[in-house]
Amino acid sequence: MSVDEQIKEYIAAQPEPKRLDMMALHRLILEMMPDGRLWFLDGKDDAGKTVSNPSIGYGARTIQYANGSTREFYRIGVSANTTGISVYILGIEDRKYLAQTYGKDLGKAKITGYCIKFKALRDIRVETLKAAIRYGVDQPAI
Repeated sequence: MSVDEQIKEYIAAQPEPKRLDMMALHRLILEMMPDGRLWFLDGKDDAGKTVSNPSIGYGARTIQYANGSTREFYRIGVSANTTGISVYILGIEDRKYLAQTYGKDLGKAKITGYCIKFKALRDIRVETLKAAIRYGVDQPAI
């Protein structure tokens, strides 16, 4: 199954209204990153054990580990969770930046170092979320 098919299947499997919000977010990010690489992670490790929620990834960046090894990974991620949706903005060095910059204007959301979690799109200001995503997209690739 192609990545695009996996993403469509994942979104279709979500209950309403989360499905509609996930479709809207998917379209929004694709518009912001029309040439970005698409990823789908099923949340399972190499042994097939579930270790995280499945996630959709957009774009590409290189992660460098302390031991010097590198790995390609997505820049922006979207994942359904038990209470709503998480948007991951990776590659931000300052773990307080998202909350300090977008927290007051975002609406009903919990913001950690690189994650914006909310129950539904109607609970947040989508333009503010777009600005946070744009910031993540514009970060250097490494």
